[in-house]
Amino acid sequence: MMFEHKSVLLEETIESLNIKPDGIYVDGTLGGGGHALEVCKRLGEHGKMIGIDQDADAIAAATERLIGYKDKVIIVRSNYENIRTVLQDLGIRKVDGIYLDLGVSSYQLDTADRGFTYREDAPLDMRMDQRKEETAADIVNTYSEFDLYRIIRDYGEDKFAKNIAKHIVKAREEHPIETTGQLIEIIKAAIPMKVRAVGGHPAKKTFQAIRIELNHELEVLNNSIDTMIELLNPGGRLSIITFHSLEDRIVKTRFRNNENPCTCPPDFPVCVCGKESRGRVVTRKPIVPSGEEMEENKRSKSSKLRVFERI
Repeated sequence: MMFEHKSVLLEETIESLNIKPDGIYVDGTLGGGGHALEVCKRLGEHGKMIGIDQDADAIAAATERLIGYKDKVIIVRSNYENIRTVLQDLGIRKVDGIYLDLGVSSYQLDTADRGFTYREDAPLDMRMDQRKEETAADIVNTYSEFDLYRIIRDYGEDKFAKNIAKHIVKAREEHPIETTGQLIEIIKAAIPMKVRAVGGHPAKKTFQAIRIELNHELEVLNNSIDTMIELLNPGGRLSIITFHSLEDRIVKTRFRNNENPCTCPPDFPVCVCGKESRGRVVTRKPIVPSGEEMEENKRSKSSKLRVFERI
């Protein structure tokens, strides 16, 4: 299966970066290279694009897609949390723009044996980096009932989290839960039929929760934003596309804290903590897809773009 992924908020993201022809830009979630291709089109002779992704299939697809710009592109298989090390290894101190598209790719969702989708029966995998040993099946079969409840509640925001966790533990006592199909049936049994009849897919929130836990998605995002801002040249921008409220909340908070890091009590007449602003939030409200894009690409509906500029 070809690596296909329709880039969300493509024009908005490219515009947000204020691309300079001789600048250096980092795509921290390279995917199939859709955003990167548009950046490369705007680079001059001395411009550079650094593409980072942990998915081997994405690396192969992006390499092929960007072959016409091979003199401008460096592709590294890694997680964007390692961006400082990646740049240091390349002898790069600062860059002019960084962007992330945090959504699971269409390829990952549509390739059943990757285990991300709840629409087909497949092994419970969900690894974004297949070099790692732990899979979604390990979480489902080894986490305590409380920890399962915690991640489904916190990362899936599912009001039936406690009952779903209970049903998972009970089911695995009889035999290991090894496939997406098995897990889906367990989740369905834990949710009242009247709720299943009117809501979306009953497994959607639990699958999201397990995926986030397995790949440490929120932890990586929260721990990386400050570093990425530090790596920007003055005027450089960090643009991040999120797909659910948990990600968006982290981006909004970290951007706000970098704009105004002062920890002095509100009643202090002047700042004495000495913490200086690193820049400004460009997007007071997130940029969202147009009605036309949402119609053409259903997976863009929940996407939001936020932008921060370094001073």
